[in-house]
Amino acid sequence: MDAEDSPWGDVPSRSSSNANLAQSVESEASDTAPKVAQDPKLSSTSSPRSPSGRGPRTPRRLGAQATRLEAVDDSLGPLGPLGDNAPNQLEPEEPPVPPSKEQSLPTRNVRQVPSTSSSAMGKSMMESVDLGDDDRSINSRTRYSQPLPGGIENARRQTQPSVSIEQAARPSFDITVGDPHKVGDLTSSHIVYQVHTKTSSKAYKQPEFTVSRRYRDFLWLYTSLHNNNPGVVVPPPPEKQAVGRFDTNFVESRRAALERMLNKAAAHPILQHDADLKIFLESDAFNVDVKHREHKELGLGENKGMFSSIGFGSGGGGKFIEHDDWFHDRKNYLDALENQLKALLKAIDTVVQQRKALADAAGELSASLHALSTVELSVSLSTPLEGLSDLQLRIRELYERQAQQDVLTLGMTVDEYIRLIGSIKTAFAQRQKSFHSWHSAEAELSKRKAIQDKTLRSGKTQQDRLNQLQADVGDGERRCHQARLLFEDMGRLMRNELERFEKEKVEDFKSGVETFLEGAIEAQKELIELWETFLMQLDADEDGEPFFRPPAISAAPIKPRDDPTTNSTETSAQEAAATMTAEQEE
Repeated sequence: MDAEDSPWGDVPSRSSSNANLAQSVESEASDTAPKVAQDPKLSSTSSPRSPSGRGPRTPRRLGAQATRLEAVDDSLGPLGPLGDNAPNQLEPEEPPVPPSKEQSLPTRNVRQVPSTSSSAMGKSMMESVDLGDDDRSINSRTRYSQPLPGGIENARRQTQPSVSIEQAARPSFDITVGDPHKVGDLTSSHIVYQVHTKTSSKAYKQPEFTVSRRYRDFLWLYTSLHNNNPGVVVPPPPEKQAVGRFDTNFVESRRAALERMLNKAAAHPILQHDADLKIFLESDAFNVDVKHREHKELGLGENKGMFSSIGFGSGGGGKFIEHDDWFHDRKNYLDALENQLKALLKAIDTVVQQRKALADAAGELSASLHALSTVELSVSLSTPLEGLSDLQLRIRELYERQAQQDVLTLGMTVDEYIRLIGSIKTAFAQRQKSFHSWHSAEAELSKRKAIQDKTLRSGKTQQDRLNQLQADVGDGERRCHQARLLFEDMGRLMRNELERFEKEKVEDFKSGVETFLEGAIEAQKELIELWETFLMQLDADEDGEPFFRPPAISAAPIKPRDDPTTNSTETSAQEAAATMTAEQEE
């Protein structure tokens, strides 16, 4: 760098003291002298200047700086590059560090590109600095800032659980209700179902077992789950039906509804731990266990002691006024939803009835076509009529199957959620009872406190009486506190239950509608295939290769056995007349 281009008069690292500067210059001059002598060209162009000729530093700093800049400008002087560093003089030089930053630590940028005009002292200072730490810091920053390989990221992504920890910790249940069969005599006949359960729960004796249950056992389970878990929305069983309860379609729809009820109850995080559900699924002596449990509850007050102690089992008080806007809105929403679902179920029933009527009409048409084909003499006409009769029978079976499928898919889902809304209303009624129990406990507590205050004001201090009143007040406060906690807990529980109801409703209706549409599409495809096949058969019949060969046509020549010659002649005449008639009609 030229002296006039430098913004400073001196390099700070070389202006520490005159003694050090002189020593460094002498050492550089002694090292440079042999090299200059070997190269005459360089010796002729410039000669090194002795540092002793410079004289002592004067008080005027500017003058000394100018002299020194001239020495620095000499690239081949004792302060210039030496030996292997000579080719670097063509590279651009960076300005020296300002004097104000002389005592600060050297930055990474200054160390990376050293100045070509630095002295041996500068070199020694640079060599004394350990650059390994900086390299290690750079490597460490690079190591931590590098992105992870794709394989590691994919492995981490694959190891993430697909379900929550709570769901993974819950026991799994797979319950099937099947093999419905009628038992009993004429007066006590009923349907018995086989309930087969597979579970991973350790609360059961075996992981897989099968029991026999009838419809009233499912009703007992529903009532017990409601009483044991107030505020929980219990999946309800299908409703009773007095007429047609042994019909095949009705038994199948009830079986599917009972199976759905048990699976939903077993999948519920609260109901799956209920003792009555365990008895229902596992007990071989079900009736005996139920009676024993009822006697035990009546004798010890187990499981319902707290509710009976606060008056939960008694009837509600006056008219309940909902003060929570959230529950008020949900109640109005459920009323509107129930009306809409009932209207939808009525429309589905109408469609099912129409499909059944259409199936009956197809059966009647098939019978009429078959009767017509038996009396028709022309083979070319009776054969298609018989084929059309068989086609209508298959169409009747298709309509009947589609009607039953509509009941078991979308119809059963709608009916289930109508009954679920009824179960939610039962939970609302339980919450109202707990509210009345709370206020009844508060009223009883107020009465006891009033009696206690009156006794204290009377002045007749009877210690036993005061102790009894104090105990009564304490018991009333305990009952009131329990009733209030029960009401608040039921409110929080019902909020969670209604959120769960909304999520399951969306999933179940989506699945039901998809199944309904898939069944309708498959039925239409099958119907189109039946008609196309029949049309191909008619085309083959017109080409002279009849597809349909009714038994009456093949058996006609064999029936009379008296005179074969006459019989064959009459048959040929009849076929010729039928052919001419058909040609005239065409």
